[in-house]
Amino acid sequence: MKVLVVSDNHGNREALLHLKEMYTGKVDAFFHCGDSELEADDIAVEGYNIVRGNCDFGRIYPTEWFGEVDNHKVLVTHGHLFNIKMNLVILRDRAKSRKAEYVFFGHTHELGCEYNAGILYLNPGSISLPRGRFEKTYALVEDTGTEIIVTFLDDSDKVLTDLTQIFKK
Repeated sequence: MKVLVVSDNHGNREALLHLKEMYTGKVDAFFHCGDSELEADDIAVEGYNIVRGNCDFGRIYPTEWFGEVDNHKVLVTHGHLFNIKMNLVILRDRAKSRKAEYVFFGHTHELGCEYNAGILYLNPGSISLPRGRFEKTYALVEDTGTEIIVTFLDDSDKVLTDLTQIFKK
């Protein structure tokens, strides 16, 4: 399994179109963790498994996406409804109740990931308005069967090698 995860583009259509152009045929799925600020029929969000963020007023997106990619259970949310600015406790409970292996979320605009109790929690940062770093970021997640490789990239598709993480399964 190889997937692309992006969040918090806040109306930046070009960023989403660019990622689709770059990765169509190279990843198994596209995930958007909310705050696109784009309408559901906008071609820029077509093909993304997308959720509603706190800035997606009136948008017809679900608050949560749950499904499978290559038999891996994936949970996607924006994070604001799970109080993720405080900690991941509520989100962890939701992930466990859904038996998710991967949890993707946004909201804080700060990238990060951790592997805990067999579940990968990933925030790809923001592709438009980053916090904590200068780079506008997104992430690629690859499950090889024996390890999970998380690669963060900036908006010019440069790999941020110091942030690459490999987790043994």
